[in-house]
Amino acid sequence: MKKISLPLIAFVLLLSSCGKKEQQAAVQGPAPFPVQEIITQDATVYQEFTANLEGQQNVEIRPKVSGFIQKVYVDEGQVVRKGQILFKLETQTLNQDASAAKAMVSAAQVEVDRLKPLVERSIISNVQLATAKAKLAQAKSAYGSIAANIGYGTIYSPVNGVIGSLPFKEGSLVNPTSEMPLTTVSDTKIVRAYFSMNEKQVLYFNKTFKGATTAEKLKSAPEVSLILVDNSEYDQKGKIATINGLVNATTGTTEFRAEFKNPEGILRSGSSGVVRLPIVQSNVILLPQNAVFEVQGKQMVYAVDKSNKVKSRIIETNGTSDLNYIVTSGLAEGDVVVVEGASKLKEDMEIVPQPTKNTVAEKVIPAAAETATKTTTK
Repeated sequence: MKKISLPLIAFVLLLSSCGKKEQQAAVQGPAPFPVQEIITQDATVYQEFTANLEGQQNVEIRPKVSGFIQKVYVDEGQVVRKGQILFKLETQTLNQDASAAKAMVSAAQVEVDRLKPLVERSIISNVQLATAKAKLAQAKSAYGSIAANIGYGTIYSPVNGVIGSLPFKEGSLVNPTSEMPLTTVSDTKIVRAYFSMNEKQVLYFNKTFKGATTAEKLKSAPEVSLILVDNSEYDQKGKIATINGLVNATTGTTEFRAEFKNPEGILRSGSSGVVRLPIVQSNVILLPQNAVFEVQGKQMVYAVDKSNKVKSRIIETNGTSDLNYIVTSGLAEGDVVVVEGASKLKEDMEIVPQPTKNTVAEKVIPAAAETATKTTTK
């Protein structure tokens, strides 16, 4: 009796199993895949731009005279009113100078008063009196300058706003040439969002919105949204207010400024966000992102022909939405595309199409018309 080796038995069982699977696949036939018919429609898409936020007024507070900080009346983040006292500088030396200057004024006045009757009686010439009067005027000017400097020792807020950082504490010596300001007062009732567009985006903006002048184009442009750092949308809409007339030669970008009301003080000067500009596009194709796969850097989909066989196609897109690509070429209205399971398909593979509802047609999902160049702006 011949002995049959265990490896041979395993090989026979494997062949038997594969044969059964092939028979089962032949019996089962083509597999079902969800498909969607391509339609064209109007859609609102969004261009997004990284923005830096600043208050409508950011005023640096600097001393006009040198001196030691005697008193700081505010704290960081405090809301202040125009005319409110912020700092008090020590002016003892100036007070002494003022006393000396005032004494000089008194002495000069005495000299003028002494010479007046002498001139009237023609005892001395009028030139001497004129000279005395000139010295009096000079003394008064010197005193006035010192008195003004004493007044500069008390520093007030020039605008309504919020106090920034306080790098100098009580006892610090400050002067008008200090590199850092005493603080910054930021008026954030209106917050300005500065962002940039590259040349291609500026050209698209100018072609999209009507107007013979920049002011007319800005007027016809829609309101913009602001996406905060936590990805939430700010509850106040804004408006693009200005466009820089020049292109930055270094970055190739043009600066824009949008303005947002800030009644509750949610926005802070110095923070960042994303400005979202809505643009209505007509007769575009929106395709679910799940339908698209990449081969050697090219975007592709599987289209279904009349015999229910799939054919790969190269497509081109112009941005994305939350769930969809905006297709600019490679597909036409009426084409049928596999929207799920593309990784399981092969060229000319026969499937059982399962039409799915085109939810995009019922609810347009905002999309980015073009990825914005993210540059550091003002």
